[in-house]
Amino acid sequence: MTTLTIGAVPGHVRLLFPGVLACGVVAAASTFLSEHYGAPVMLFALLLGIAMNFLSGEGACRPGIEFAGRTLLRIGVALLGLRITIGQVVELGWQPVAIVVVCVAATILLSMLAARLMGFQTLFGLLSGGATAICGASAAMALAAALPNHPLKERATLFTVVGVSALSTLAMIVYPMIAQAMGLDPRAAGVFLGATIHDVAQVVGAGYSMSQQTGDVATLVKLMRVAMLLPVIVFAVMLSRRHAGEVGGPRPPLLPGFVIAFALLVAINSTGWLPSFVAKGGSDLSRWCLVAAIAGIGMKTQLKDLVSVGLKPVMLMIGETVFLVLLALAFMHWLA
Repeated sequence: MTTLTIGAVPGHVRLLFPGVLACGVVAAASTFLSEHYGAPVMLFALLLGIAMNFLSGEGACRPGIEFAGRTLLRIGVALLGLRITIGQVVELGWQPVAIVVVCVAATILLSMLAARLMGFQTLFGLLSGGATAICGASAAMALAAALPNHPLKERATLFTVVGVSALSTLAMIVYPMIAQAMGLDPRAAGVFLGATIHDVAQVVGAGYSMSQQTGDVATLVKLMRVAMLLPVIVFAVMLSRRHAGEVGGPRPPLLPGFVIAFALLVAINSTGWLPSFVAKGGSDLSRWCLVAAIAGIGMKTQLKDLVSVGLKPVMLMIGETVFLVLLALAFMHWLA
């Protein structure tokens, strides 16, 4: 984006305001529905956004919708750094950290290989695998922001958000039953839930439905998975740069600005100097930005585009989810 002069800023704001306002209204409605009906807020935002896709045509809302789907997305991802501290990671001990690192890396690599074998681009496997292995819809959107532009990228992102949100809701119900059936103690159950459920909200819901200790451990393990977002985004950018070089296109920067901001906010939050209300406010703002961004992306998409993806991507995401569960349980048994 070109540098704006001071005199041009009010006009630029007026240009963006209608579309950003529309995305904000959808974000507020989605939050209300999520709080009252328990379904993932990202899923509501996506569905309501798709229902309002007529706003993204030629008209007053289009520039603001584009801004929400791109710039607000990056701001929201950067602010995710305020949810994590280095101390939280250290507090977990080496065993949960090892489980998280291995499970995230193995799930993403297997997803990329499986996507290739199923006839998809490797980057789609990275997108869906990262969403499954890290933090659900937030990871999908963060990775999409780091990947190069492609005619099918937005459709792939939307499908991933829908799939991972549905699977996360199902996991919130089923995984505590699995933990109880296996006789896992509260700490082990927390590690299992935090290492396998896709979205943060569903991890919290599943963990605290079992016990306070399980909820606390599950949340910390989940935040460790969120911290893996940084190295995975760097890996995604390096892969994108290689692909761009192969086709002669422009290479994206090795470290996008929002990734640097994410790392800096993790470091600042880890010092303990940041007042708690600032960290909480930034985390809340991150959620609002991400919900508004997915609403904007939904507004730019036709429902028929999602329906046309076929059965194979669904099978890929289910396979990723099952693999992550089995791998986490195997490592927990081996390290016990």
